[in-house]
Amino acid sequence: MPELPDITAYREALEARVLGAVLEQARLNSPFLVRSLAPPLNEAVGRRVVALRRIGKRIAMGFEGELWVVIHLMIAGRLHWKKRGVKLARRNDLLAFDFSAGTLTLTEAGTQRRASLHVAAGEEALRALDPGGLEPLESSLEEFTRALQRENHTLKRTLTDPRVFSGIGNAYSDEILHAAQLSPIAMSQKLSAEEIARLQAATRATLEHWIAVLRREAAGGFPEQVTAFREGMAVHGRYGLPCPVCGEKIQRIRYAANETNYCARCQTGGKLLADRALSRLLGADWPRSLEELEQRLTR
Repeated sequence: MPELPDITAYREALEARVLGAVLEQARLNSPFLVRSLAPPLNEAVGRRVVALRRIGKRIAMGFEGELWVVIHLMIAGRLHWKKRGVKLARRNDLLAFDFSAGTLTLTEAGTQRRASLHVAAGEEALRALDPGGLEPLESSLEEFTRALQRENHTLKRTLTDPRVFSGIGNAYSDEILHAAQLSPIAMSQKLSAEEIARLQAATRATLEHWIAVLRREAAGGFPEQVTAFREGMAVHGRYGLPCPVCGEKIQRIRYAANETNYCARCQTGGKLLADRALSRLLGADWPRSLEELEQRLTR
């Protein structure tokens, strides 16, 4: 699922291409993509784009007259910038927005259609689509601490809950916890002040690092290599490979559709996280998939 750094890269690329431009045509190839009834999507046609925002893991495109089109890519949705008027011929091509300089398309791999589009009239309707999580790059240590300890859950659950923190998902939570040298199953209300400060610093550093990496990769172009598995990541997607800090093999926790990667030496004092007590904890604290959590909170 594209997360805060990826959505930031998309937003910046779109600002350079469509901010100030008029939407000439909206071509919908999948009626299941649109999840709101009113106003209709065609209301945006003929209007100028006046704003682009990131709302959690969503991209919000603002048009004249306080009309917003909000796209949630979920797991397999991706945006592409194409030659103007490109045909939507493939089954995975869901949507095209035609502008004078080019066409923005939305694709979704696979057969399950989880990506969504909402049309919202006004700021109040837009706020209703925001899960309300704290912006991790804009918050103080005190605000971060309050959000973290509002409820007592595992750090993995807390970091990826869009009601708690905005824009963090499975991939970057693994990287943040490794950088902070904290266990994914440590409980949020049990952390010391020093551990919380370490976690906040790791959150900011990790997200800022990957935003900078994605900017360099795009180099003024449109992001076309948006993926959850990136070269240079420390633990995410690296099960069985050596930890870049200590050299121990990266371990993983599997629960239902979830997978969390961690280094036992760096994060858990050498303990492997696999026993019956852990299974009971995960059953009580983790959703069956982070994707399901995201869907449940944003329908």
